[in-house]
Amino acid sequence: MPLNERQKNSNSYPLINENQYLKKTHTELNSVQISTLATLTTKTMSNHKSSLISPLHSMEAVLPSEASDTLYHKLTTLSVITEFFPPDYAATGQLIEELVKQLEKQGIMIRVFTGQPGYAFTTAKAPALEQLGNIRVQRSRSTQLWSKRIRGKAVNGVLFTLRTFLHIIKNARKNDVFLLTSAPPFLSIAGYFAHLLLKFPYICLIYDLYPDIAIALGVVSKKHWLAKFWWAVNRQIWQKSKGIIVLSPAMKERVIAICPEVADKVSVIHSWGDSELIFPIAKEKNWFAKQHNLDTKFTILYSGNMGRCHDTDTILATAQKLQDEPIQFVCIGGGPKRESFIQDVTRLGLKNFLFLPYQDKSVLPYSLTACDLSLVSVEAGLESLVAPSKLYPALAAGRPIAAICPKNSYLRQLIADGEFGISIDNGDSDSLSKFILNLNSDRQLAEKMGNASREYLQSNFTPEIIAKQYINVLEQSII
Repeated sequence: MPLNERQKNSNSYPLINENQYLKKTHTELNSVQISTLATLTTKTMSNHKSSLISPLHSMEAVLPSEASDTLYHKLTTLSVITEFFPPDYAATGQLIEELVKQLEKQGIMIRVFTGQPGYAFTTAKAPALEQLGNIRVQRSRSTQLWSKRIRGKAVNGVLFTLRTFLHIIKNARKNDVFLLTSAPPFLSIAGYFAHLLLKFPYICLIYDLYPDIAIALGVVSKKHWLAKFWWAVNRQIWQKSKGIIVLSPAMKERVIAICPEVADKVSVIHSWGDSELIFPIAKEKNWFAKQHNLDTKFTILYSGNMGRCHDTDTILATAQKLQDEPIQFVCIGGGPKRESFIQDVTRLGLKNFLFLPYQDKSVLPYSLTACDLSLVSVEAGLESLVAPSKLYPALAAGRPIAAICPKNSYLRQLIADGEFGISIDNGDSDSLSKFILNLNSDRQLAEKMGNASREYLQSNFTPEIIAKQYINVLEQSII
């Protein structure tokens, strides 16, 4: 599951200082958004155009009415279905939030149907209905059940899929285009059956490819009737869709291998990082780094989900090799592997590890830059099934990247093109250790790679660039 590592500097979650963080004064999503929208409207009425200034860049605030006059648009309305959406900190929800805000800026009316929070810092219940500018968010009434357990997640996903079907039947309108995410994995089934009744166009957005992930993790055999049935359902859904969006070239190849008939429908659109929110901050000026005593040590950061699809064993072995060096490993986040990871660190008696929980979005500009090297990992055999979204905000932070991944992972090509780090084979802790020691002794190399990482992001993976790619695909559905 992708991670929540980004957020606009000028909208929902303002940056906070150390005192605010220590007091844990978290602000509700909807109240801040409404306030910010009101401020933007006031400035626009008085000045006609407003400038939103970030620490490194400035950009003109474009209201939907302005955008519609200057941008190509066949698409005027979009309905997005996703189980997760803020105040959930699940990464799929954070990605969708940023996407719809970018699409709204382009003059598109957005309707989001989502669930109640299952992963939120301060609230277990969110408003059933919110209107955030031209984004209408409607939430299922029921809360998440046992959201941190596998069976609970499955039950929640099934219930949300059923509610989605009823919601679409009741609320679908003429000229609607539906974007159906893979959260939960079988959500597109609801869209497919509703499409058979109402004939609206839909696009499938695949974050994680099932049942293939379950097969790769040994949860189910590829010969099992459930896997075969799931593949058959996927093929039917994909063929009826107007388009399929995946996050990497390897995922595209996998989808086409499963269903060759949709080869011309599959588009690769990467995730993104917000370089206006996440920007390089020197550790000696970073209150988060100082608070956790990271400002005086060479620090390696893993920020995000420690899930079944992520290689933590190589990280652990590397930390063991470097335990006598002045080097600190920091893992921020949660996930199924977190507790066993902590237990392994304790069992080995390692003192160079620090585990921290998920951070509020307003803290991310500081937590993501409280390091000298960022890690991204994918387990062997899963390179065509998942795409780690944590890479992109790490690029925005302006730090070198070490990607632990199989030899045919798309991450290797990105790193080779951008020259912002190194690719490490799964299990090759020797190479990762040598790279870390090299960066620690050659700070000019670290700075060069860090600058390259941010430049690569700004040239390829900003929210503005990616939103235009989404519009291109979505508009094809109404031709």
